[in-house]
Amino acid sequence: MRSLWREWSAARLRRARAEAYVAAIFAEPSADDVAWLATNGTDGDADHARWELRYARSALGLLTAQRDALDDHTASEVARALGARLGRDPSVAAGKLRVAEQQLNARLTAYGQALAAREGAGTGWHLGRTLLEFAGRREALPPPLVAQAGELLARYLTEANAALRERFGTASLPEDIAPSALRGAGRS
Repeated sequence: MRSLWREWSAARLRRARAEAYVAAIFAEPSADDVAWLATNGTDGDADHARWELRYARSALGLLTAQRDALDDHTASEVARALGARLGRDPSVAAGKLRVAEQQLNARLTAYGQALAAREGAGTGWHLGRTLLEFAGRREALPPPLVAQAGELLARYLTEANAALRERFGTASLPEDIAPSALRGAGRS
């Protein structure tokens, strides 16, 4: 009975942490970020810029949970909480939840590919191009503009990672043991 209680309590705590994490990554983008993207990506459309930045924050937040969480359950809890939060988002028009989910999924895929890309100018470059392309920039993108967009999203990644550590904790290793030495630990 104690084991069942512990499992239930642990699952409840994970859900609460995931909801707190999603609240952090679901924060509205700053007015400065919206103005920058409206000027440089959405042809002056601040509403579109705001949506793109919301999607970017949410997608990068979920990708951060998948990549950096200490527990295998964290990413699925975050995905569940993110879906529930999107369903309650007053910014999503009635009857448009499915469209919002599809748009978020498209960004999850694209930003995931950008994070995985290693060729060329690096991850920041790929992230920046992805943001600007979703914003509507299809022509050749000036390198300084792509770099600025990449820096903006790098900041979102840093914020998501800090929020993840704050809600779910950080890995701690003994100072006298190298992380690479632990890779083989526990294998027979």
